Amino acid sequence: MTQAEHSAPERQAQAVAALAEAIRAAGASSGPAAEPAEPDAPRTDTPRTDEQRAAALAAAAEVLAAGGAPADLAGPAVAALGEPAAEQQREDPWAVLTLPGVRPEQADGFARGLLGPAAGPGDPRRAAALVPWVLEQAALRGHSAQEIGEVAAGLERLRLPDAAAALQEAVVDGRAMAFQEELPGHHGNDEEEPPTRTLLALERLALAEESLGESLVRLQSTLVPGTDAEAEPDAEPEATEAEEGTAGIAPAAPGPAAWEAAAAAAPSSSATALLRAVSGSALVVHTGGEASRAELAALLRAADGLGLRAWAGTWTDHGRTVLAGLLDGSPAAGRLATLAELLGAGGPGRAEDGTLALDLLVVPDAQLLDVELAATLLEALADGTRLVLSGDPNQLWSAGPGRFLADLTAAKACPVVASRTPDEGPIGELVSGISIGELQPVDAPDKEVVVLAVQDAGEAVHRAVQLLADSIPRALGIPAEQVVLITAGHGGGAGTRALNAAAKARLNPGPGAFGGFDPGDRVAWSPTPGTTLPGRVLDGGAAGLHLELSDGSRLTLSPAQTARLRHGWALTAHQAVGRRWPGAVVVVPGDAAAGLTRQWVYTAFGRAQRHLSVVHPAGPALAQAVAERPAAPRTTRLRAILAEHTGQEG
Repeated sequence: MTQAEHSAPERQAQAVAALAEAIRAAGASSGPAAEPAEPDAPRTDTPRTDEQRAAALAAAAEVLAAGGAPADLAGPAVAALGEPAAEQQREDPWAVLTLPGVRPEQADGFARGLLGPAAGPGDPRRAAALVPWVLEQAALRGHSAQEIGEVAAGLERLRLPDAAAALQEAVVDGRAMAFQEELPGHHGNDEEEPPTRTLLALERLALAEESLGESLVRLQSTLVPGTDAEAEPDAEPEATEAEEGTAGIAPAAPGPAAWEAAAAAAPSSSATALLRAVSGSALVVHTGGEASRAELAALLRAADGLGLRAWAGTWTDHGRTVLAGLLDGSPAAGRLATLAELLGAGGPGRAEDGTLALDLLVVPDAQLLDVELAATLLEALADGTRLVLSGDPNQLWSAGPGRFLADLTAAKACPVVASRTPDEGPIGELVSGISIGELQPVDAPDKEVVVLAVQDAGEAVHRAVQLLADSIPRALGIPAEQVVLITAGHGGGAGTRALNAAAKARLNPGPGAFGGFDPGDRVAWSPTPGTTLPGRVLDGGAAGLHLELSDGSRLTLSPAQTARLRHGWALTAHQAVGRRWPGAVVVVPGDAAAGLTRQWVYTAFGRAQRHLSVVHPAGPALAQAVAERPAAPRTTRLRAILAEHTGQEG
């Protein structure tokens, strides 16, 4: 059991005592609080054979049909609830709220189908399902925790008669964890009692943030700096028994003089500052735009020269390719992996204790790490490992909950090196202005930036596809396959569905013979939430759909998996993060303008390398989003956790 698993329940027990009062302050009443329950044991009732699985699916489908729900939910039900899914659904119809895409009104209808008039809004089983559902919806919006008043309000909107009792019961039985912390930004005098707030969090997210805080402090406290007397660059280090077959060499420990020599030889002042920060700290945050990746390459080259086992873990295969280009000719180019490869079978290998066999890890695009992936990554690092988290603070945060890099930077828990290397050209100038809230015209003599005003969504789709298929290839020589369409969402008159349908009709018309897809279609495959891999359909058949992905790998999707595949001429900005294309056409639908933020605009516009076209309705909405709405807020606990660990104010 980790320290996080001990400390989080202790914090929870302290907060439970204040839960009733906090709920009353949020506008409800509550009975007495009880001690938190132990978390549920891991599920052990999943089907063990094909016959058992088939029987479980059939039973689940029968119950779903009896309640008026689609039978194709049987698969997700067995995956989520295990072999006795049918029995659980009969006993607790609201258990279907744990299935992807099921909403409370649909669960209520299913419950009425099974229970009849007994399925009332105040049923304890309904209350038990709604609390984690509300918190899961908050997690989808990026929150790793929610203030208790907001959760209570969400339950009341769902017509739950006694939200206070439901919240208290959820904390008692472990479906939610409660925490009390000082309000962020409070600067009262020492005699004042600081104002506090009570937060609720799902257990997995609470433990992930606790683990993150502990891992960050562990790395900083276990670094053992080298001394110049120990540095013998001419000697070949011998591998220890634990490192045989993984690292190949013993860990190096360069001293201050060696680090300073490497820093002085760095190709830019920003690279020099980064090397000096890394020489003295186990944890460093590095911020900057696309051009600042050269500083990461300089760090990796220098670390290789110092004898460190230095690796970079990139968000995408595109990011790995960019770094490889910057490291061309350096041995460090052979120590690059995507984060998925790094945590899987690829990368540096593992030491005997299961940690990654490396001395320095550089993580570009770290703003995209959600709290769960970040916790997994840091738990894989051995004591004394140096970690450089590099990201663009102006880009969209992670698709999953949390704002890891932003919280770490705000906590001032480690050195922060801000790159002074600007992104060049008209596109670089444009996004630089956006980063400070200004959307200004830029001089683009070679049509690097073009803005087109349209009247409605239909015209936006027409002009965007025309740019993709004809105008950009003809005028600028950028092939259509190197141009991406980026929009705000999947639905609506100019969302990805409408844009992809129009692009397919123009560029690769066909009957959709294989689950709606044809050979030659551009596609976007999301193996996990928040991860998108562009690719192309090769062919299909009874075995499934055959794809070639952007990293050159090939994949066969079963017919069931094909249902999760999307066409990929058009992506959302969230799907496009971590990648850039020679040409990008950003479509800003009129019906989405009110929800846009500066982060979104900066990220979408920054996906273009050589040419950017912006298609949007005439008017001030886009400029207002850039000037007035920096980012959608997220409620998290990591900053407070770090403040507690380091003894700083929150």
